[in-house]
Amino acid sequence: MLVAVGTDHHPFTRLIDWSDSYALDRPDVEVLVQHGASAAPASAAGTAYFEPGGLAAAMTGAAAVVTHGGPATVAEARDAGHLPVAVARDPELREHVDDHQLRFVGRLDAAGLVRACSSYQQFRSTLDKALTQPDDFRLPDGAGAGTAAAAHRAGGLIDLLTGAHRPRPDLPLPRPDAHAHEQWPAITAVVPTRDRPELLRQTLDHIRAQDYPGTVHTLVVFDGADPDRSLERDDGGRPVRVLASTAAPGLAGARNTGILAAGTEMVAFCDDDDLWLPGKLRAQAAVLGAEPDTEVVCCGIRVAYDGAESDRVLPRTAVGFADLLRSRLTELHPSTFLLRRSALIGGCGTVDEGIPGGYGEDYELLLRLSRRAPIRNVGEPLVRVLWHRRSYFGGRWQTIATALRWLLTAYPEFRLVPRGYARVAGQIAFAEAAAGRRGAALRWSAAALRARWSEPRAVLAAAVACGLPPGAVLSAVNRRGRGV
Repeated sequence: MLVAVGTDHHPFTRLIDWSDSYALDRPDVEVLVQHGASAAPASAAGTAYFEPGGLAAAMTGAAAVVTHGGPATVAEARDAGHLPVAVARDPELREHVDDHQLRFVGRLDAAGLVRACSSYQQFRSTLDKALTQPDDFRLPDGAGAGTAAAAHRAGGLIDLLTGAHRPRPDLPLPRPDAHAHEQWPAITAVVPTRDRPELLRQTLDHIRAQDYPGTVHTLVVFDGADPDRSLERDDGGRPVRVLASTAAPGLAGARNTGILAAGTEMVAFCDDDDLWLPGKLRAQAAVLGAEPDTEVVCCGIRVAYDGAESDRVLPRTAVGFADLLRSRLTELHPSTFLLRRSALIGGCGTVDEGIPGGYGEDYELLLRLSRRAPIRNVGEPLVRVLWHRRSYFGGRWQTIATALRWLLTAYPEFRLVPRGYARVAGQIAFAEAAAGRRGAALRWSAAALRARWSEPRAVLAAAVACGLPPGAVLSAVNRRGRGV
């Protein structure tokens, strides 16, 4: 009998103990355990790993196969002709960080694809049956084929959400004054603009004032307007060039125009109403210089709204895909992005110009980038972000609702993260309520509360649908440096 506990970093002591107990109860049965990161079994024969292809070969030769709840291992057992006995890690027993394996194995059991066991008594009786009635636990030839590819895709997703690929939130950052390179690389700042000349000039002044030792090129991209050539500067260390957007109208197209026109590997975003504070580029470039695998670095923000300012700093230095599904993490504002151009062009792609109204294009880009590598974050407020009533999306509630529905369709992974799904559903509900669509608002509020009963946006949306002015809600949360 073969027991595959898995090789990730999560120990599975309970399944090891069950294997030991079964080996003691059935000395006539040889129990071989792939224990991975778990402690080796005492009574059963144990091996920490198999050579490539060895696990599949061992499964083929075994009379019965027990697997943990990993989809790839389940699929491998089925491809070897077994109906596997599956034991999922239980988060209530501190065996995993969430209940994805429990839910996954429960669905497979209901579909007859595994035999799930949740207690030792059930485990023992199921294995006894597998050994005495082996035909009930063998699949017809070819019945398990074709499941491995899908299961490996599911396994990759689960790794992104819960497994070893999730970054440590406290990964240390290199110090800016410890930059090992002889020369600081040139950076291109991409500044899309539309009808805000006074704010734009302040933005350019702060880019010019960066204490970054290297060259900072600035590309001002005019979206839907003629470029203002008076902004151009032929400064050796801080040159400024203006150009008209050549892509789709909107923020995404303007950013892509700048990305494509940039002549440097490092590219930074800055909106035309935001201000970079001293030290921003130096701190971030030190991270990219020291970490070749890092593709994007963000930092904290200082939110200015209606005469009040508040700092929003993310208390972690690394962010993964699962973190961004759970929360938008507003601290990771697009005006804080410093990216490798190659991560976009020839990597995950440039900013998506097909998102309805262009709303949330920065968040969607972060989701794509975080699939490839952790996003790094400097825990200081190094960008002043202006929130004001002239925001491009201010009052465009139907566009916001449509874009957020697009996001849930484009990223079905939200369904695996109830907190994240409830957040987006609550935002849709609020936008629908603010647009005067009471029925849609209440339906989305209910969907958010089903996913997470304590979702505050659902409650706010219901209140707005019942007559509370949306502007009053937005003003209250914006003064605290928050959004809906």
